[in-house]
Amino acid sequence: MAMSGAPTLQRELERAAAVPLQRPGGRRFEWIYDAENLMVRDLSTGSTTHWSLQRRGESAMLECRGNAVDTLGIDEMAVAFEVSFLHCPDARRLDLQPAAGSFDALLQSGLAARDESERICIVRDMFWRRSEYWRGNACNRTLPLRYAFTQGRRHPLREPKPDGLLYTRSIPWLRATLSFRVIDPEGDIARFHRWMNDPAVDAFWQEAGDVGKHRAYLAAISSDPHVIGVVGCFDDDPFGYFEIYWAKEDRIAPFCDADDFDRGWHVLIGEPSFRGKPFVTAWLPSISHYLFLDDRRTQRIVIEPRSDNHKMIGNLVKGGYAIVKEFDFPHKRATLATLMRETFFRERL
Repeated sequence: MAMSGAPTLQRELERAAAVPLQRPGGRRFEWIYDAENLMVRDLSTGSTTHWSLQRRGESAMLECRGNAVDTLGIDEMAVAFEVSFLHCPDARRLDLQPAAGSFDALLQSGLAARDESERICIVRDMFWRRSEYWRGNACNRTLPLRYAFTQGRRHPLREPKPDGLLYTRSIPWLRATLSFRVIDPEGDIARFHRWMNDPAVDAFWQEAGDVGKHRAYLAAISSDPHVIGVVGCFDDDPFGYFEIYWAKEDRIAPFCDADDFDRGWHVLIGEPSFRGKPFVTAWLPSISHYLFLDDRRTQRIVIEPRSDNHKMIGNLVKGGYAIVKEFDFPHKRATLATLMRETFFRERL
């Protein structure tokens, strides 16, 4: 049954610009939020759901309008939950208003829970730990724990490296979808070569050179089981290159007392048009989010920017990283910064 006034409300909402949202499996949605009214459209089916969202300090109230809850798919509802948390950054939970239908499917999925008063709610930090909504299908299953040695360092045997899409997330202030994918050494070589020869990038990476040098660089990354080369994109536009690595096998290990599943990352933003605060506030928490989702045993992320890279260090602090110390690599003076899993999810970063 259509909600009362739905056609008028839908026309009003559609005058605003829709924000895209794509799940890792390729399913596409778009959503619009305006004056406590939320509309979510599944672009694969054309179906539309309407919701009422009211902010209430550390909680928010969400009500489905016009549809019986048990007629909706979990994926459709999860889009509404994600958007609600984006628009209610102080809310630690969503209280689901009683409506037609049953919340049994949500409860059975583990996505919803009952609080001490038997109210149905979605808890923010538990929701953002659900890897299926952001982590790509290209990622691999966790292997049973078994140890190996690399250059004298004992570490868990790592899963085969993934390929393709790793992560995707809607960025409302950019009206874009952020994604991370594994770099293609052939398809991305021209772009990678151009980025590495950008003076702003070379000032910190110091890897400028000819195409042959950069082919060899990517070949070395591809053959190294502890590191993955990653391209970041906004919609279909590549903007930068990341290297994500297991810290236990990395040169940083002795400086941070690396645990078995600590991760780390490096970044360069190759496209000048994608530099600046609106973009950093999208990709920095997202790369952290991906690393915590990729392996639930990862309790800490470590990073070691050059100590004179003050802009990067400032961005890390704003992103929840703690500055631990400065130390000397053979090639640079570095700053050690760390982010704990519980800090990331508790502080809603």
